[in-house]
Amino acid sequence: MKKDNQFLSNINPQLQNLWEKSGFESPTAIQSEAIPFILQRKDLVAESPTGTGKTVAYLIPILNQIQEESKSLQAVILAPSRELVMQIYQEVQKWTEGTAIVGASLVGGANIKRQLDKLKERPQIVVGTPGRILELIKLRKLKMHEVQTIVLDEGDQLLVKEHLETVRTIVKSTMNDRQLLLFSATAVKDIDQVKAMIGRMPEKIKISRNKDTVSATVDHCYLLCEPRDKAKLLQKIAAMDRVKVLVFVRSVGSMTVLAEKLKYEGVSLEMLHSEMRKSEREKSLRALRDSNVKVLLATDVAARGLDIEGLTHVIHYDFPEDTEQYIHRSGRTGRMGATGTVVSLISEREERELKKIGRELKLNILPRRIFKGQLVEVNRKK
Repeated sequence: MKKDNQFLSNINPQLQNLWEKSGFESPTAIQSEAIPFILQRKDLVAESPTGTGKTVAYLIPILNQIQEESKSLQAVILAPSRELVMQIYQEVQKWTEGTAIVGASLVGGANIKRQLDKLKERPQIVVGTPGRILELIKLRKLKMHEVQTIVLDEGDQLLVKEHLETVRTIVKSTMNDRQLLLFSATAVKDIDQVKAMIGRMPEKIKISRNKDTVSATVDHCYLLCEPRDKAKLLQKIAAMDRVKVLVFVRSVGSMTVLAEKLKYEGVSLEMLHSEMRKSEREKSLRALRDSNVKVLLATDVAARGLDIEGLTHVIHYDFPEDTEQYIHRSGRTGRMGATGTVVSLISEREERELKKIGRELKLNILPRRIFKGQLVEVNRKK
């Protein structure tokens, strides 16, 4: 066992084996710092950049504390979107392999009868969207009195007006000694909301962008163009070898128009937006994950928190609203040390704004052009 993995000696052998099998060399900064706090059952607010392994940082210690022989609900993980819930649930399944721990995913919009059937299996850990979790608590189908830990994943999003009251009610439905863990890629603006919710001040961890080398594996660049030329550039990127591309478009209307243009040019793509049915969204994600299509057009709401293995490119088709949105979008590639490329398609007017974001994030965002199916430096000779 490597020196970096000291915390592993404090967790059960089954989880140690799964860690070895997962191929992780050593824990990321957020894992090294958060896991010991969680094992000590402390409340925690943890901020760490996207792609640094936050899910594993809370899952390992939570699963370590679950009493397998008890069939009561012991841990609840809340996430703001269905996609993120399903993603976390996949991790739960991976890290409970070979154990007697039962998990369940509970999301709004899905058939509630089927979810009630899942609860008959007496899961010890559930992952869900706040609305559906609260609905099941009110129906007395989720018994919260033995819950030891509640996690707010993408916690900054769960404390916004839309979710706050629901989340607060869920937390209050548990006993006072339960542990609350909040994980986020960006700063939680009102930490007093957390304190008010649990009646005490949580511990705080902040991992700066340079503490993990994850972002160093991502190339940030931009293509200067007129708005009318963006679709053509996107088509050229899609034509590159072995690419898997996530494209951020501001509105569903713009996305539909862009999709028609690209399909007409023979680009294989899917779309992901909040107006689609759950089954359609899952189909779109699966198509990109399985490399059946090269391009997924997405709105920010639908793509928040997504983890798509092997994603090579993130494209800012529409300019991000602010630095935070740039971070969230860009963090979909280069996760956990993988390489990736972030490309902004921008006008001359937007170039100044992008440079400002670069300075703020200490990123060197360079101009590029497409030549012979490659993104090359603008001064490169033909």
